[in-house]
Amino acid sequence: MIKEFVTKDGLTVPTVTKEQMIKVDRIAVEENGPNMFQMMENAGRNLALTIIDFIKEKSLGKTALIFAGPGGNGGGGICAARHLLNHSYKPVVILSNEEKMQEIPAYQLGIFRKAAGEIIPLEKENDVKPDIIIDALIGYSLISAPRGKVLEMIKFINENEIPTISLDIPTGILATSGENPGEFVKPDKTITLALPKTGLSPEKCGEIILTDIGIPKVVYEKIGLKYNSPFSDKYIIPIFVKE
Repeated sequence: MIKEFVTKDGLTVPTVTKEQMIKVDRIAVEENGPNMFQMMENAGRNLALTIIDFIKEKSLGKTALIFAGPGGNGGGGICAARHLLNHSYKPVVILSNEEKMQEIPAYQLGIFRKAAGEIIPLEKENDVKPDIIIDALIGYSLISAPRGKVLEMIKFINENEIPTISLDIPTGILATSGENPGEFVKPDKTITLALPKTGLSPEKCGEIILTDIGIPKVVYEKIGLKYNSPFSDKYIIPIFVKE
């Protein structure tokens, strides 16, 4: 487990376990704010900005294939798809399990649909010629090896060797330990939310980016975490393992 990261200016960024991040989310939602709708919107917008920057940096085309799960990770991916659509990119969403879609991700999905966003079944994945792939399947909630449709999606992502960004943590990686009980997505870049998870590592996650989703310092203090915002005047920053 990695205990700390640093910014390019040398500021220490603490890591959190899955259990700590669950507490952070609960305190934010139940006691302090922001609520989950706000955090998901912030996550999705910042993911979209990261995608746009990556496309420009690598001189890629504008078609993004987004694999989205039914939980918060998928909701962030769907939100990012809507922002991409609003900025003349070409997002295509594939859902791993629409029947089990949670309330807030379902809300994001409804907005995307009303905006005429494209959603296709897994069977049509080879009909898309993506320039970039987004892994928004499972975040820190993973408890065992991926199976079924999610496993099929992971294999598709890894076999196609298309530039890939994972949201929060690559699907298939356990957030606390960094172990992979089965197959996992191997991204070029991971954009992690609020604070880096102890299981993140460049070997499995590629370049690691940290994004601000609006959680104030007082929330971290309530779980006993010493926190100084690393963001300064930015919302998205690269971070590095502390030597």
